[in-house]
Amino acid sequence: MAKSFHLNTPLLESVGMSRRAGTTVYLKMENSQPSGSFKIRGIGHFCQQLAGESKGVVCSSGGNAGMAAAYVARRMNIPATIVVPSSSPQTVLQGLRDQGATVKTIGRIWDDANAEALRLQRTEGLTYVPPFDHPLLWRGHASMIAEVAASLGPGEKPGAVLLSVGGGGLLCGVVEGLRDAGWTDVPIVAMETAGADCFNAAVKAGRLVTLDDITSEARCLGAKTACKKAFEYSQCGELTIISELVTDQQALHAVETFLDEERVLVEMACGAALAAVYSGLVRRLQDEGRLPALLRPLVVIVCGGSSIDMEQLTHLKHKLQAQSTSDSSVNDGTQIN
Repeated sequence: MAKSFHLNTPLLESVGMSRRAGTTVYLKMENSQPSGSFKIRGIGHFCQQLAGESKGVVCSSGGNAGMAAAYVARRMNIPATIVVPSSSPQTVLQGLRDQGATVKTIGRIWDDANAEALRLQRTEGLTYVPPFDHPLLWRGHASMIAEVAASLGPGEKPGAVLLSVGGGGLLCGVVEGLRDAGWTDVPIVAMETAGADCFNAAVKAGRLVTLDDITSEARCLGAKTACKKAFEYSQCGELTIISELVTDQQALHAVETFLDEERVLVEMACGAALAAVYSGLVRRLQDEGRLPALLRPLVVIVCGGSSIDMEQLTHLKHKLQAQSTSDSSVNDGTQIN
């Protein structure tokens, strides 16, 4: 069996993003992983530890975790069942089937699909692969920060790490990686879209919060409750974790700008992290004194893009344009018949 399933991904400088941020911006290109996202790090590590003698794995996912589980299961020659919500794009479903997985569509959001995955764990004896809430996942994800440290070289460290938060697994892994590197003084800017903001809601409330619904189009950020460990990290004071939101429109604009400038297509969930630079948020945080005025290089985790293609991008653009037009008409007092 392979020593690991993930690749050591490139750390690339972005000239365009560096110009906008006023400091060097490096991109950790996790979209180049075999499964299309960073999830392969944690899920690969998890399955190597726990699924070796399994009769099969089951994973609930709106995209990237399922793709990682299906890829690892195929490499390990064990069956995979991936339970997805109905909001999952067809490109994801086909990709899962291409990896040899059995795909079940249950419910409208990830929480519905997860309930079915847990049922299959109990009734079918399958190994449940959690998408984001497990220490083995976080340990696997931490490897990306070790790679960043090796790429930057001795004596160098980032001014901040920018990442997207869905359920919080990537955040937990990055925290572990920063600890391993001795970089606990490096702040994390944790980005979500409004409407898929369970972590931000928890930080504001001072306790875990369960959202009533997921209304953002960034479906891969669509957990209604953040994992407990992510919330605990936000409260512990050991590290600085800055929780911020962008709109769907800002995340989509970031995806389009990234495609134009970097020639790479990523999904809206990843666009949330990119929008921290493209929307001017980093500059605002500097003006507010929450990030240093003289900032060391930024590292942006380009978390992935397995649930996006040009057809889906066009669909999202038209949908959000229609929503924006509708909202503007309502705000202007215009009646839409």
